[in-house]
Amino acid sequence: MINNVTLVGRLTDDIELRSTNSGVSFAQFTLAVNRNFKNQNGEYDADFIRCRAWRHSAEFLNNYARKGSLIGVTGRIEVSTYKDAQGETRWSTDVICDNVQLMDSRRDGANQGQSMGGNMNPYGQQSASSSPFTSSQDNNTFAPNSMQNDPMNQGMSDTVSDDDLPF
Repeated sequence: MINNVTLVGRLTDDIELRSTNSGVSFAQFTLAVNRNFKNQNGEYDADFIRCRAWRHSAEFLNNYARKGSLIGVTGRIEVSTYKDAQGETRWSTDVICDNVQLMDSRRDGANQGQSMGGNMNPYGQQSASSSPFTSSQDNNTFAPNSMQNDPMNQGMSDTVSDDDLPF
């Protein structure tokens, strides 16, 4: 069975780091994710999706993400039930984040002091490169990391301009 979610959206509020009784840190937050199509008024509607990050992912978001930050998450959907004050059964649907990534660049003024796209999973493992590309702030070109140190890449162009990208 497959239960896999990938979202890119903006934080609707600052992260509030909390911890369980046993000291495990977590953060609950909401991502505003635009839909792929326009409504009758020609505007994009957004869905507001509740997410939960644990341990180092939660601490990472607390340290580097702010309201309005563009965040990418991968994880799974978790549906749970509970009884409200009137004794009625309520359903809750959350995305449990396995990986979180800041998608804003430093140029946007977000993530000051943080490398572009810092990637963190819930086990505290930060990837060596959070993106398959490194950014050159000067000329807006990108070079795949694998080409930068490739001794077989002699004489080949190691940069790709924005015009070369298919998107």
